Amino acid sequence: MQSLIRVAAFAAFAAFALGVVSASAQTLNTVRQRGTLICGVSQGFAGFSVPDSRGEMRGIDADYCRAVAAAVLGDATKVRFVPLTAQARFTALQAGEIDVLFRNSTQTFLRDTSLGLNQGPVNFFDGQGFAVRRDANVTRVQQLDGATICVAQGTTHELNLSDTFRARNIRFQPVVFERIDTMYQAFFAGRCDAMTQDASALAGAISVAPNPADYSVIAETISKEPLGPFTRNGDDQWANIILWLHYALVEAEEYGVTAANAAERARGTDSTVQRLLGTTGEFGSRIGLDNAWALNAIRAVGNYGEIFERNVGQASPLRLQRGINALWTAGGLMYAIPFR
Repeated sequence: MQSLIRVAAFAAFAAFALGVVSASAQTLNTVRQRGTLICGVSQGFAGFSVPDSRGEMRGIDADYCRAVAAAVLGDATKVRFVPLTAQARFTALQAGEIDVLFRNSTQTFLRDTSLGLNQGPVNFFDGQGFAVRRDANVTRVQQLDGATICVAQGTTHELNLSDTFRARNIRFQPVVFERIDTMYQAFFAGRCDAMTQDASALAGAISVAPNPADYSVIAETISKEPLGPFTRNGDDQWANIILWLHYALVEAEEYGVTAANAAERARGTDSTVQRLLGTTGEFGSRIGLDNAWALNAIRAVGNYGEIFERNVGQASPLRLQRGINALWTAGGLMYAIPFR
């Protein structure tokens, strides 16, 4: 009788374990069977995800999508971008309409605990800022007293704006927009005295404005905006892929592995680089991928520094400083968990 109980218990445990494995591999299996990664992005943030003159999506978020496709499918071109509004982004992920969300989304306590979603690694540290006309001579937030301010609906910016201005006794009139592009049009048409958003997004918007020299971003910010990807809860394997992909890009920068030299460095003798690029260690199999997953991603889009500089850094129209997005070895916050 006891043997029958043990057999039944083992069978139940095996069924449970199989169910867990199946659930945890759900997104990876779906992406592989489909042969394409479906990646949620913004409807147009310069430097993060915006179509170029040929209709190709460009930006940090777009490059991360390509990196995931390269790591999972071995081909960075096998990605379909789905532009989403702030209101629709989390619903689309919850409903399975996209596989992963890379869309200038701030990570917060409530989003982590109430959406049924998993917050991935922070891939850009930002803060909420304000864009103004240069001829307004506004250099501090306090000078916005009595201003009309354009803000996007369904974002953390709405709450930050209200909380901060109330605490500082700053009077303001919000002008709320459902779509980011409509907000930009309204601000540049003079409908608002100021526009608030992540400082990096504001710099991107100004870079493509009709008269960029007429506008500036106030140096002062009013919040912490840690931006990063989101995945669905209950799919640990997929969440780990998104997590370790980011760390791989950061680790590659720290060790000087670039898109151009990754293949050569994989044949080198540095043990950390060998583990990162799949020469040794069998690391890929631990997250359901082949051992060339990181090598493929880095060859496709470069390391984190290359992604940053190309899209928002000094080599881009935004010309942003690395600041706190620099590596920890350069005084920033970018720090990869060791590959060992």
